[in-house]
Amino acid sequence: MEQVIIEQVQKEIDRLAKKDVYIHLETTNGAYASHFDKSFFSSGAYIRNALLQYEHGKITGKGPYRVGLKMNFGWVYAEGITHFEIDEKGRLLLAGHDFEGKLAVALQLSETPF
Repeated sequence: MEQVIIEQVQKEIDRLAKKDVYIHLETTNGAYASHFDKSFFSSGAYIRNALLQYEHGKITGKGPYRVGLKMNFGWVYAEGITHFEIDEKGRLLLAGHDFEGKLAVALQLSETPF
């Protein structure tokens, strides 16, 4: 993955708009950290292969970035995006890494299931 190039990510978000796409959205603040520190409050969210179609999407901010996908009945939203990749299958893979390099958030878009 490479650091976000906002113009390139926006181009990929636009390419996938108004198409059926599968999303993977995941957040974590260190689910396994609570094993080592009982005072650590662990939280996260995970959704994989949710099929949706968004009208338009936008990447904003000065880094870390926010990505929002506007559907006709709601929003998908991820904050803290720092890196991206277009893989060999044409999937847009977005990730946010914390100051230690650990994954904090992932938002991935694909025309085929993950």
